[in-house]
Amino acid sequence: MSDAIEPLLECVEVQTQSAPGASIIWLHGLGADGYDFVPLVRELQALGAPAARYVFPHAPERAVTVNGGYVMRAWFDILGADIDRREDATGIRQSQGQVQALIEREVERGTPRSRIVLAGFSQGGAITLQAGLRQREALAALVVLSAYLPLASTVAAEITAAGRAMPIFMAHGREDGVVPIDLAQAARAALTGLGCSVQWHPYAIPHSVSQEEIQDLARFLGEALK
Repeated sequence: MSDAIEPLLECVEVQTQSAPGASIIWLHGLGADGYDFVPLVRELQALGAPAARYVFPHAPERAVTVNGGYVMRAWFDILGADIDRREDATGIRQSQGQVQALIEREVERGTPRSRIVLAGFSQGGAITLQAGLRQREALAALVVLSAYLPLASTVAAEITAAGRAMPIFMAHGREDGVVPIDLAQAARAALTGLGCSVQWHPYAIPHSVSQEEIQDLARFLGEALK
């Protein structure tokens, strides 16, 4: 388990009111940046999602092996097509520490842990599970979109009581050619087997986010932050 507090990542922030009582830390996917999901805030608010401070960190830049060593924003290296078998454990745990530092900052800014949601898409969703399942105190919820469970062989030994206590929103496209839905289904089964409460939402989409998914997510956030 990673206990180190890493330097704070640069972030994009959007507040939906002057003093929101909740924070949503949202992790982007491979090769994107913190701006990627900023447009989603307005859509979620229009659908009734609670007021919040949205924090969109930029992942560090690193060489990604599967992309020929090209340097891009990535939460960890992708070593090959078998993303769940050959894993960059060092990078995954480093990002876990960096995300933990952002959670601690939100607490210092006055947001209770019970009012913090950790969310992510693809690689960001994998880090959401990596960090979220190892929390010492429960957050409001975890949101995992088009992702899988990283370092799966370590989870049973490292998951905390707080990690089991948080509701998890998992969504995935049936036609996802980047992160096959089989990996998400395996993650769901593993989490359920460990006692986690998982809301599972499959959609007829590729590696993307749909309007129906956004509607379901707005409803989930309303329940988690009521």
